[in-house]
Amino acid sequence: MIKRYSRPEMSKIWELQNRFQCMLDVELAACKAMNEIGIIPDEDMKNIDEKADFDVERIDEIEKTTKHDVVAFLMNIAEYVGPSSRWIHFGMTSSDILDTATSLQLKQAGELILRDLEIFSEVLRIKAREYKHTLCIGRSHGIHAEPTTFGLKFALWFDEMQRNIKRTKNAINIVSVGQISGAVGNYAHLSPDIERITCQYLDLTPVNISTQVIQRDRISEFMNTLAVIGSTLEKIALEIRHLQRTEVLEAEESFSKGQKGSSAMPHKRNPVVSEQMCGLARILRSNALAAMENNALWHERDISHSSVERIILPDSTILMNYMLNKMIPLIENLIVYPENMQKNIELTNGLIFSQVILLELTKKGVSREQSYSLVQRNAMECWQTKQPFKKLILNDDEILNYLSQEEIDDIFSLEKYKKHIDFIYGKIGI
Repeated sequence: MIKRYSRPEMSKIWELQNRFQCMLDVELAACKAMNEIGIIPDEDMKNIDEKADFDVERIDEIEKTTKHDVVAFLMNIAEYVGPSSRWIHFGMTSSDILDTATSLQLKQAGELILRDLEIFSEVLRIKAREYKHTLCIGRSHGIHAEPTTFGLKFALWFDEMQRNIKRTKNAINIVSVGQISGAVGNYAHLSPDIERITCQYLDLTPVNISTQVIQRDRISEFMNTLAVIGSTLEKIALEIRHLQRTEVLEAEESFSKGQKGSSAMPHKRNPVVSEQMCGLARILRSNALAAMENNALWHERDISHSSVERIILPDSTILMNYMLNKMIPLIENLIVYPENMQKNIELTNGLIFSQVILLELTKKGVSREQSYSLVQRNAMECWQTKQPFKKLILNDDEILNYLSQEEIDDIFSLEKYKKHIDFIYGKIGI
């Protein structure tokens, strides 16, 4: 069993305790930078470093008067530090601390999501190997097409998850930035060196340019990455929903002892997790749109983005973490019915081999149009009469002018649909 982690880790990132801790980390890093530069005396720096702290309830109490969260936060720190607190937030503006703290939180959240993606990816790899040669029918437009293998479904999802992992790493990098640039981002009161050193302490990269706020295209990219990942999970979940349909029943979600599928019908076993995933993916997409709406702000800064982000950032990262931790056991415990896969392959009485006959006739010199006509007329009769397609082909004298009994026997073999599986798996590293 692959190790997984509890969801509370993600929710704690967005609790006020961690939010204020990230803000304090930014303030302390900036103080250390100013101490290195020679702005803050060593004695004051020592005092700040030893005493700086906060109390969430006290901040809330102060904010009722100030109506400003950062001011309330700073006043609470001052209660702990005393006179040396005059250096805390020196030359800085609210967004220096708020946006850089948000970057720390997004980085923390992104790293948890990345961990979950890698776990889920490994589950998909294991299933791809397990069902590598398990034949099933492939479908286009929901209609039987040609045979494929069940393992290729997992291989496809695994490959897409590798791209999602790359997207997530890039998204983490995009939001792992900080700024200490002042009221309109022009370093009027603190040198760029303060920003550079502060970011070094925080393991962030200084932004190239800001306007008091870190530009929201970064968060938009992060949120759109979550939405893309959600669409991948939806794709997988939707396939499972289709495969669990009673008429198909090639795979289904596990059904635990005591679980109930319906309040009215005791026989029901429903793809509830998969349906949930398809629904929740819509929220990720909606939140990504809200993030893009935040990109356009008035002049150098307004706060229209702030209220939105207080909802969408915790909601989407917690939701992404939740979805991945639902999908991991869903795939691990997926019930698979190879016998039903074989039954469904045979459902159309051999019609799935129509393209092979078409191609073989073409090889014999028959025009594509004539070949298509010869095959289709037998295919339509098979549809209508339910006679075996192979029998109809063997009784078609015009086709027998070109294909022998041995060649027809080879045409109606399933082995050809597995011959390049190793090649495909090798391309995606399974």
